[in-house]
Amino acid sequence: MKMKWQDIDVSHDRMCFLYDGKPIFNKRFIEVLKFHAPGLAPVQDKTGWYHIDIMGNPIYAKRYLKAFGYYFNRGAVVDEAGWLHLKDNGKPAYKERYLWCGNYQEGFCTVRNHDNKYFHIDLQGNRLYKRNFNYVGDFKEGVACVRLDTGHYVHINKQGRKLNDGVFYDLGVFHKGYATARDTKGWFHINRRGQELYKLRFQSIEPFYNGFALVVTFDGQKLIINEAGELILKI
Repeated sequence: MKMKWQDIDVSHDRMCFLYDGKPIFNKRFIEVLKFHAPGLAPVQDKTGWYHIDIMGNPIYAKRYLKAFGYYFNRGAVVDEAGWLHLKDNGKPAYKERYLWCGNYQEGFCTVRNHDNKYFHIDLQGNRLYKRNFNYVGDFKEGVACVRLDTGHYVHINKQGRKLNDGVFYDLGVFHKGYATARDTKGWFHINRRGQELYKLRFQSIEPFYNGFALVVTFDGQKLIINEAGELILKI
């Protein structure tokens, strides 16, 4: 039976790969990270970091200071010139170098330039919008959280425009139409229009999971609430 990359595991010591619980490639590394589509994994040996294919062969000759997993057929790497992404043939996806870059999510990626400002790029390395932010998070459900110069957070779309009029002290990504948000009184949940789902505020909250969310009150109680903010269960 042909080995599938989805079935290859990382060993407990993170120094080799396992298939059916047994080491493969007949080699141990300094460190390995898991395989991602299209079947490539980052590894480190005495020569540096690079990516290997499902047969354990390097897909390029160059070595990097650090390499990360592939997402949307783009793998983040670091060399002396900075951070960038590689295509799945090992060639650079664009010419720019950054102080940091993330992993592609929904076909877009967060990067930090040499002025320590953040923005998003597409798979070809093109900026999605002209504006820079103090911080940007990954896109989810077509929306990303960004930090303004004021220190507040807002949601933006792929054109870099505000999704709604909501401005918050902290903010989470959308999950099935709802996001976590924090104002002067605490944490709560909002809809895509930036509107609160209920009047209650909490010390901390989690996203809704199949209609219910774990929250922590200011006196430390853990509760389960529904999407209307109603108490369902005390834990």
